[in-house]
Amino acid sequence: MKLNKSHSMNLSKEKRLMQTEKIQKVLAALGLGSRRQIEGWIADGRVVVNGKVATVGDRVSAQDSIKLDGRTITRSKKQLFKTRVLLYHKPISEICTRHDPEGRPTVFDHLPHLREGRWILVGRLDINSVGLVLFTNDGALANRLMHPSSKIEREYAVRVLGEVDKAVLKRLEAGVQLEDGMAHFQSIRAMGGEEGANTWYRVVLSEGRKREVRRLWESQGMKVNRLIRVRFGSIELPRDLKPGNFLELEKREVEQISRIGISNKK
Repeated sequence: MKLNKSHSMNLSKEKRLMQTEKIQKVLAALGLGSRRQIEGWIADGRVVVNGKVATVGDRVSAQDSIKLDGRTITRSKKQLFKTRVLLYHKPISEICTRHDPEGRPTVFDHLPHLREGRWILVGRLDINSVGLVLFTNDGALANRLMHPSSKIEREYAVRVLGEVDKAVLKRLEAGVQLEDGMAHFQSIRAMGGEEGANTWYRVVLSEGRKREVRRLWESQGMKVNRLIRVRFGSIELPRDLKPGNFLELEKREVEQISRIGISNKK
C-alpha cells in the first residue's frame, strides 16, 4: 500500500516520539531528584538541552546534550544503578528537609552516602510527628509514590485529647471540608489503652496533604497530642527499629512497593 506524504510524515513524527522521553522523567530516572523537584529546576532555567534553556515537557533522546547548572549530565551504562529504598524512623526532634536555615537536625543527617544521585524523601512528617518515612534513589519511583493518583494508604497511630463521640467519628469517615478541599479517613479504629484523658486511634487515609491527619481531628475541635505513622502502603514500621535509625529494604520489598506505585494508578 502506498502512503501519502502527509501520512509518512506523521509516522516519522510518531517514531521520533517513541524514541524520546520527557526530560524530567529522564533526569528523575538518573536519581537526580523527584519529577516535581526537577520540574521546578526546569522552570527556574537551570536545565539546558543542546544549548537551549529547557521547558517542562520537552522531550529528549539519547543523542541530546543535557546540562544541569552548567554540568553535563551523561547517560551511559555505567550510570545504571539499582533502585534502593530506605525505611527511616523519624524522631520528634528532626524536620523533613534537606537543609534547615535554623540549623535544626534533619532526617537526611544520618543517611548512608550515595556515590551517584541522591536520596529523595517520600512521605513528609511535621516536626511534631514521628514514625515511618521512606527514602529512595529512584526519582521515578519517588514520583509515583508521592503522586495523589497512586492513592497509597498511610496508617497512623493517633493519641487524641478528650472524649470522642460516635458522631465525630462518623463525620471524619464521611468527609469534612478543610481549607484545601474535602477530606476523610478511610477507616478509624479505637486502639484501647486510654491514658488519662487521652484515647488512641488507628486511622487510614490515601492522601499525603500537609498536616491532614491533625487538621481532620482539629476540624472537630479535637487535639492530637501524639502522631505516629506506622504504615506506608505495604511497608510497616518495625517495632524494633528505634527512632533515628534506618534499614534498607530487600529487593523483594522494593519490587513490592514499586508495583503498588504502578497498580494503584490503574
